[in-house]
Amino acid sequence: MHLSKSELNGHTFLAKLITQYAYIHKKTIGSAAEAYIQQLGLRTGEWIERFYEDLPHWTVDQYVHLIIDIKNSIGGHFEMVSVDPDCVVVRAKECPFGEFVKDAPHLCGMTSSVLGGIAARKFGYGKVVLRKRIALGEPVCEVAIYFQPDEREEGIVYQDLPVTPEHGNPFLWEEETITMLNQELKKSDDMVESLLQELEELKKNK
Repeated sequence: MHLSKSELNGHTFLAKLITQYAYIHKKTIGSAAEAYIQQLGLRTGEWIERFYEDLPHWTVDQYVHLIIDIKNSIGGHFEMVSVDPDCVVVRAKECPFGEFVKDAPHLCGMTSSVLGGIAARKFGYGKVVLRKRIALGEPVCEVAIYFQPDEREEGIVYQDLPVTPEHGNPFLWEEETITMLNQELKKSDDMVESLLQELEELKKNK
């Protein structure tokens, strides 16, 4: 993708940096990288909620306006498609990571866990369906968020999420979370080591 000098700015630089880091991370540890993205998205969503603490109570209408405002505030171009009591649908013409997201499509898990996490914390349940994804070459992103169990579409379910105490820091990672992520990383390391051993055996048998 060719970029002009006028497009070089802080947002473009960070988008490229993050997507390349995510790309290398997944190449290194495989599918376990998605667990890291999900945990980071959940914590980030809880942190972002604090910018909207003036809301006295949460309704579905407020939720959809909030998630659109969040995404547009960080460089996306999101709009409302439909709002129902049990489900909302939003669409994006542009990703906060720009075209760079195509280098690391699993970063879509950040959108899923941010939106699903907020729904779960405010309504008790959130299921996110990534119907269309710019990261996979489609012209738009389309995301459905359900507020109660529904069998019409498969998606990622968020519920029973821990909530950081008032004035606490959602980015203070619990030891068990770090342990879980490290275990996933070790599994990936073991898999790579096993494959390398198999390759060595194949070389010896030639």
